[in-house]
Amino acid sequence: MTKQRSISSGSRVFDFFNYFLLALLALITILPFIHVLGSSFATSAEVARTKFLLFPTEFSLKAYEYIFSTDTIFRALGVSAIVTIGGTLWSMFFSTLTAYGLSRRDLVGRRVINFMIVFTLLFNGGMIPTFLVVQQTGMLNSLWALVIPVTINAFNMIILRSFFMNIPAGLEESAKIDGANDFSILFRIVIPISLPAIATISLFYAVTYWNTYMHAILYLADADKWPVQVLLRQIVVLASGMNYDAEAYTDVPPPEVTVKMATIVVATVPVLLVYPFLQKYFAKGALLGSVKG
Repeated sequence: MTKQRSISSGSRVFDFFNYFLLALLALITILPFIHVLGSSFATSAEVARTKFLLFPTEFSLKAYEYIFSTDTIFRALGVSAIVTIGGTLWSMFFSTLTAYGLSRRDLVGRRVINFMIVFTLLFNGGMIPTFLVVQQTGMLNSLWALVIPVTINAFNMIILRSFFMNIPAGLEESAKIDGANDFSILFRIVIPISLPAIATISLFYAVTYWNTYMHAILYLADADKWPVQVLLRQIVVLASGMNYDAEAYTDVPPPEVTVKMATIVVATVPVLLVYPFLQKYFAKGALLGSVKG
């Protein structure tokens, strides 16, 4: 009886410290974002005199007024939305086909293809050869340049392939006995039971496309085709006092410090709004997809 009580007391102590540690880690994670959010609604003077601002005492919308002072930001958000949605669907289609094919152990040359894909995780052509390929294929200054070169991410594909390898072979064998071909098995059996992994990889791709910056800088000369990340960078440069295409923003004077915080909020909020709908799939999909190598 004494032993059981001792174990129960130790368990309660462990649970207390476990919850305390997890709460502390959660607080450390969320505090920086609260700081950014609070600073974006504060005045520049208050941000300057407060080292770590969480809740502003002087509420101000000047930073957001500056960011949204022209229609340029809405055009950039539209471009990012098109690239994110279209690019995610495009990448998931080809990643799913590739992952499913490589998960079949009877595929001829499977090991060689797997090696070639994993090889790209360590070595790639580099910036200049990739630029020349984009230029020679006629994608320069086109939104396709933000999608085609990054159609399949090797890491994402490997996770998806590993998830498909965990699916019991008996399901596919039963479907083949009923006369189903490979495409029917993939789209009617494999994909419906792989939603956790698909949702996880879709989120990975969506975040990557939404944060597209370097490819847009390299491949897009037309400012009307810039995604939101590139435009937000320009806004930050303007707010810092540098004369960089200053004609785009002249109606509202830039509040220097708070604009930088507001740009972070504008760039991250859309992804945060999508994440809760995929959260229940996220942990399960990432875990199960990583069981096998």
